[in-house]
Amino acid sequence: MKRPDLLILVAVWEFVTALGTLIGVAAISVFAFPGVAWVGGPPLAGHFFGLSLAVLVLLCYAGLAVAGGIGLLLGKEWGRIVSIVHAALTLLWIPIGTVIGVLVLIYLTKYDVVKYFESSDSEH
Repeated sequence: MKRPDLLILVAVWEFVTALGTLIGVAAISVFAFPGVAWVGGPPLAGHFFGLSLAVLVLLCYAGLAVAGGIGLLLGKEWGRIVSIVHAALTLLWIPIGTVIGVLVLIYLTKYDVVKYFESSDSEH
């Protein structure tokens, strides 16, 4: 079965969000953690636990996005499911992420797209 047309665009969106998230992690590391780099004022040492938790959450989100994008490109059903989870989390990025998340959720649950992934998994 032929790959659905917009699937690559969805995968690119996943990779772009992962890149943006990693840029956020780098910004937190540079501007907030003591000893990493001290730029523009004193470090936020009192918030070390909260910032560490934020970095962990962002890294998990980036990993989820990368895994979903790779799974989509490989035509794996697990990639579609991970991408649906990623799109649901993207809904929280008001307003642009909400719009894109809704569109991706609608697209990944379309009959043709679901059939593509079912047929791709049965071929391998």
